Amino acid sequence: MEMACIGSDQELAASARRTREQLLERMEGRLRAFLRAEHALWAEVNERAVGAVAALTDLVAAGGKRIRPAFCIAGYLAAGGDPDDPAVVAAAAALEMLHASALIHDDVIDASSHRRGLPTVHARHSALHGRNGWQGESRRYGEGVAILVGDLALVYSEQLMAAAPPAVLPVWSTLRSELMIGQYMDMTAAAEFLVDPRLSRWIALAKSGHYTIHRPLVVGASAAGRADLAPAFEKYGEAVGEAFQLRDDLLDAFGDFADTGKPAGLDFSQHKMTLLLSWAMQRDARIHSLITEPGHTPDEVRRRLADTGVPDDVEKHIAGLVEQGCEAIADVPIDPVWRTELTTMATQAAYRTT
Repeated sequence: MEMACIGSDQELAASARRTREQLLERMEGRLRAFLRAEHALWAEVNERAVGAVAALTDLVAAGGKRIRPAFCIAGYLAAGGDPDDPAVVAAAAALEMLHASALIHDDVIDASSHRRGLPTVHARHSALHGRNGWQGESRRYGEGVAILVGDLALVYSEQLMAAAPPAVLPVWSTLRSELMIGQYMDMTAAAEFLVDPRLSRWIALAKSGHYTIHRPLVVGASAAGRADLAPAFEKYGEAVGEAFQLRDDLLDAFGDFADTGKPAGLDFSQHKMTLLLSWAMQRDARIHSLITEPGHTPDEVRRRLADTGVPDDVEKHIAGLVEQGCEAIADVPIDPVWRTELTTMATQAAYRTT
């Protein structure tokens, strides 16, 4: 009997995961159909008008983790939402489109050359300007195009979210403004380059804890009519989202292009005051000059960071955050299958496993 129960639990878990994956596939289809329709619409206006839509389409088609739609859908299904209702697909697609907007603008801010293994929007259009010998400055042209394409994605995200239930609008509004303020604070902290772990952690929560996991979960739960799940999802999402951001910080410092699809060491070159750097600089003041003074290589910074022991401490902190997040949903009134699935997703987010 016990073995039968175990088998039944595994089958339920597999069924839940399949449902989530099917909704993610529908979300991908919704994005593709939406962008095709926009391309056709603007092609009738002028052949040049499709350039912005094409640039956005290329980024979306290049893939990505789709972590925000995945958590939105998980929150919806955990809250008992009907998988046949197209509303959650629209909400998930809106979240991914918003993320595309943020990535395009973030790449301009960080002067990043690649995203998802491809040249970034601004880099590609700067190169196009230069090859054609157009008027003006190539860099400014490329960055201007990227700003507009990112804005277009923001507009599209709103159009997609319009098909979701009205109950999601308060959290959707908070999510977007919080993301912008978090990005602004990230830029300001980088410019000031002050060692302030509390501020670094707040930025990580605004940019990732809330935006990546907490609020997408609540969007999903709200779409299913279960706003009562918001407090537990907040605790879970903040903890797991912070772990997700800390993993990003480690990957930026010690990862490589083949794994991340973008250049390593951007946080160093852009003086991003991540929690990793903030902790390390508290232990070793020399790291400040290694980053801010010319003539030092990212490898020097990496070696110095490793010598502080902070990367190991960050790994321990990530493990503690995952445990904290899972504890937050231990007694939440949802189907146990989805409690298990959210536990699995926490580990996947923090350790980039599939």
